[in-house]
Amino acid sequence: MNPPSLDLSEFLAPGVAADDVPELSALAAARPLLDAFITLFRGAEAEVLMRLLVLREIGREADAPRWSPEALRARFTYLDAVKLETVLKRLRDNGLLTFGEDGLYHLSDLGRNAVAAIAMLLRFADEEDAELGFLTAQLAGLQAVGSITPEALGHLLSKLNDLTWHFEEAIASGSEFNIVSARKRLSANGKWLARGTEILRELLADPDVEFDVARVAQRIGLAQSRLARVDASFQRALNKIEAQRVTLGASGISSSDVAAWLRTLNAEKLAAFAGEAVAFVPELPLLAGGHELLDRAEAVLCDDVRAQESDATLPPPSAADVDAAPESEDLALLEHFTRRLGHVAAPATLGEVVAGGGFAPASYRLSLLALLADGGSAGPADGPVGEFMRLPLDVLFGDTLEAADDEEIALISAGRVQPRGTPSPSAPTTPTPQDARR
Repeated sequence: MNPPSLDLSEFLAPGVAADDVPELSALAAARPLLDAFITLFRGAEAEVLMRLLVLREIGREADAPRWSPEALRARFTYLDAVKLETVLKRLRDNGLLTFGEDGLYHLSDLGRNAVAAIAMLLRFADEEDAELGFLTAQLAGLQAVGSITPEALGHLLSKLNDLTWHFEEAIASGSEFNIVSARKRLSANGKWLARGTEILRELLADPDVEFDVARVAQRIGLAQSRLARVDASFQRALNKIEAQRVTLGASGISSSDVAAWLRTLNAEKLAAFAGEAVAFVPELPLLAGGHELLDRAEAVLCDDVRAQESDATLPPPSAADVDAAPESEDLALLEHFTRRLGHVAAPATLGEVVAGGGFAPASYRLSLLALLADGGSAGPADGPVGEFMRLPLDVLFGDTLEAADDEEIALISAGRVQPRGTPSPSAPTTPTPQDARR
């Protein structure tokens, strides 16, 4: 009997027909098989379990696969008779169970395929990662009959990539428990990875293998290579955690032991431990973390900076300090030299007048004498300079050099300083000041 046509217009976009979607064709062709699983798994969970129970028990009897109604009632004495008849009718009406002309029940082809598929899934459900074992076993069966497809290989590739992502996430978490759990999961899948490697080796050794199949098989090989290197990454992560492990005093108990013990406690015991260690805090009008506070502060600071940059107002004027004394030149050495020259009552040589204090003060005094030689009209009327220029002295410079009695001055220009009006011992020479020499 052909199944009734399906109306998929509610699920498809406007203007799209079911024939326009090639992915639906394979599912539509397998509707009888899909209907068998729909029959098994439609309804409440208790109903589904009862159908699977009856179907599996009927298919379990290999030597006598046909059952009479009396034999079924005797086999399922623990079930209500009315409920059993309802389950048998549901399986029979949907093609999973056949009631022959001889009055005996037996599994249909669809029913036996469904029971076999469920039995394989239940077989691998007892182990970790049943999906990887189921997919590998499925590939082994398809290879045995020579009907491996890229889709079947794609399921295995997807599972391997999912395992790789799970293991990398466990390492990135830095949790010892996550890493140990992931490592156990990798070890549990070791035999399936090895079996998958054998299947791929035999598959790629076939020169007549399809291109799409070979391409997916090579990608599976790369994924398995990554998984083979994960164990070393697990060990490095565990070594790093071991280096950071803290031992509680001299008890020999580590922080990992405490964490493992806490994980064995239920929520009530953990809450009891935290009752005295955790205090209630009052409700705060604002609760913000560091990032939120930084964003607020940055916005406020930016507004302040922009306001300062746009403010072109001149600062207020400041009153000048009119009482401040003007800066004056230090003329202490000039005044001291003026007083020294004021005591000159007899002619004295230049060396006697300017010597004292070293080379620098002597050079300064000699330059003052050259200024005094120009006459009183060359200086100002007031002040220390004017007083110096009005000294009643004559300064005469010679053309030769003479020794000076000073540690820093070896030679000095010949000449003398004498009170004004003192007769010269010889014809006067043109007063030409010369620099003192060291």
